[in-house]
Amino acid sequence: MSLRLRITLLATAVTLACLLGLATAAGRGLGPVLTDAVDDELHVALTTAAGDVAAGRTPDSPDGLAVRVLDTAGDVVEDTAGAAPAPVLTRDQVRALKAGTPVTAGGAQPVRWHGVVTTAPDGSQRLVVAGTGLVGQAAAKASGGRWLLVTALVGSLVAGVAIWFAVGSALAPVARMRESVRRLAPGARVAVPGGAARELHALADDFNVLLDRQDATAERLRRFTGDAAHELRSPVASIRVQSEVAVASPDPQLSQEVHADVLADAERLSALLDGLLALARSDAGELPPAESIDLVDEVRSAVARAGSGPVPIVVNALTDRAWAAAAHTETELVLDNLLRNAARYTRTRVVVTVLAQRSTVRVLVDDDGPGVPPEHRAKVFDRFYRVSDDRARTSGGAGLGLALVAELVRRRGGEVAVGESPDGGARFTVVWPRAR
Repeated sequence: MSLRLRITLLATAVTLACLLGLATAAGRGLGPVLTDAVDDELHVALTTAAGDVAAGRTPDSPDGLAVRVLDTAGDVVEDTAGAAPAPVLTRDQVRALKAGTPVTAGGAQPVRWHGVVTTAPDGSQRLVVAGTGLVGQAAAKASGGRWLLVTALVGSLVAGVAIWFAVGSALAPVARMRESVRRLAPGARVAVPGGAARELHALADDFNVLLDRQDATAERLRRFTGDAAHELRSPVASIRVQSEVAVASPDPQLSQEVHADVLADAERLSALLDGLLALARSDAGELPPAESIDLVDEVRSAVARAGSGPVPIVVNALTDRAWAAAAHTETELVLDNLLRNAARYTRTRVVVTVLAQRSTVRVLVDDDGPGVPPEHRAKVFDRFYRVSDDRARTSGGAGLGLALVAELVRRRGGEVAVGESPDGGARFTVVWPRAR
């Protein structure tokens, strides 16, 4: 069912239930309402008749009412005989009337009686009663109840029709917005229908934010694909050319040199593919569970893996233990890439500092190389981004190392930044959440 039909049926059902409840309650209260009206009329007639008896006059019976004067035993007084019928009352009913309590007497044709005791001019006590028949009251209650039920059904039907048109009018801007989304051109945005409610404006804004995000993702994917194809083309082409030279040349010495170059290109290609796969797994949301990792031990292990390079790497641990919430493989990748990047550009040495704070753990990697210019610091963690446009093998890696560092750290709720080192080069700062 459509949303319009579901809302209409639900609202109509609720309206019908409410109206039927009100009709049932009103039908049950119809009898007491009719009785209260009779009691009010009898009370007025009884007050007038009691005044006449106290003054020594014979009371009159208004149209539709019977007024009689009885003694305190309930017998009819002789001088009050008239056209009105004598009441047939039991002793209990007489006592109730003398106490001022209305009673209903009779069977098939019940009569409602009110009574009051008054003193005649001769000093005798008289019971003045006024009554009227309740014939037709049961039929009136039944008929009134039926009419209330019919009114409830008709009111629910009218309400359902009104709700149908009201919901259709409210959903019309949504239908127009859906048509505009369906015909939306690439790069265009959803236009908010005129006179739409605030909720539709918010929905259109959310649609546009989603489209912006989708376009940004598509643009990153296109740029990533193009850069990846460019980076893969170079080592593959180099391997192919060198292999053709090795096949065409009979010189063993030349073949050995070509094989060494092919091996270097293959290692470069393997590192590039490993970076691409790591980023793809991160984009797919593959996040291993966090552990308590001691970054002091991780930094020392990373320095040991770096080996005896062209420049020394100094570890400056300001604490014995620095526990971070991360995964072992992630910290290895992050530290290896940072140390490799710093060693590539430094002149004399690389300094790694580990700081344990209240809620975070920081790792600072300082070098004394040329540094990163301020205009490039916001983009240096983008994929395939390089400060230099040169893409020769001697200029560095493929531009994936720092992007992988940023991706892995941010997925854990950490931060990465690059600034100026006290040694004059670049300082890369990595912040992990501290393990609890």
